[in-house]
Amino acid sequence: MTAAKQSPEFVQREDKAVYETEQPVLYRVEDGIATVTMNRPGFNNAQNSQMTYALDAAFRQAVDDDSVKVIVLRGEGKHFSAGHDIGTPGRDINKEFERSTLWWDHTNKPGGEYLYAREQEVYLGMCRRWRDLPKPTIAMVQGACVAGGLMLAWVCDLIIASDDAFFQDPVVRMGIPGVEYFAHPFELNPRVAKEFLFLGDRMSAERAREMGMVNRVVGREALADTTYEMAAKIARQPRMGLALTKQVINHIEDLQGKRTGMEAAFAWHHFAHVHNEQISGDLLGGYDAKGMVKANKADAATNSEKSSGDKA
Repeated sequence: MTAAKQSPEFVQREDKAVYETEQPVLYRVEDGIATVTMNRPGFNNAQNSQMTYALDAAFRQAVDDDSVKVIVLRGEGKHFSAGHDIGTPGRDINKEFERSTLWWDHTNKPGGEYLYAREQEVYLGMCRRWRDLPKPTIAMVQGACVAGGLMLAWVCDLIIASDDAFFQDPVVRMGIPGVEYFAHPFELNPRVAKEFLFLGDRMSAERAREMGMVNRVVGREALADTTYEMAAKIARQPRMGLALTKQVINHIEDLQGKRTGMEAAFAWHHFAHVHNEQISGDLLGGYDAKGMVKANKADAATNSEKSSGDKA
């Protein structure tokens, strides 16, 4: 044990994570297109740190490979991603990893520093790295794209969705003002972003396309073909032209306040975590994965009854 671990300024937390796979991310390259596949289908591709660092390594591999012109991010199974892992056996929030940014290890830190340092690394920091990588990225979204899943799709340059896909950020019910990579007012106009967060309802792929968040919506059977046809066409463009085009558009978004707004949102997000812990003793306001699923089902049932009543 290090001297830091023994200090009263530090704490010890037990890592109880049990992984169901040693390959949470799959990687392949074909015809200039790298495919990065989230591979936890049994848990709807919930994002734990094991997956996050594997994604980072896969994106790095794609950037370093001169044969790769375009990157496709997809999820194995029925859903793209159910969000951050807040309840599977592989939830590894107390596991130490070799970090990719310059934040220190979170696992032995007290109070609000614990989650603040972790999420600077694995959520805000990682997402910004992926958004700024110099090769075009396409998210291929089917089924659920919820909370942390939004962050994975939003860092991509293009989003192609199946007609059965849906998008949702229900974390306001936890008392938290949206996920850490707070791109909501840029992906949606501000009034729709407020509706999206205040209600926490699912947004259909078609409405997401109407709002400009999704590029194209196709039947699930055509999703892969449509995505890879688009990727192949992009791959025929010059590498530097693609990199500069991506860089200038991202720069303009940042001039419009995307980066500075995200900094403020991240700070408020972590104030909410600490507030929750002081009031309820739980950083997530008493919600775990099962609680969120139960609340989602209740909301869906209410919306379904309302819809039936309106038709009657």
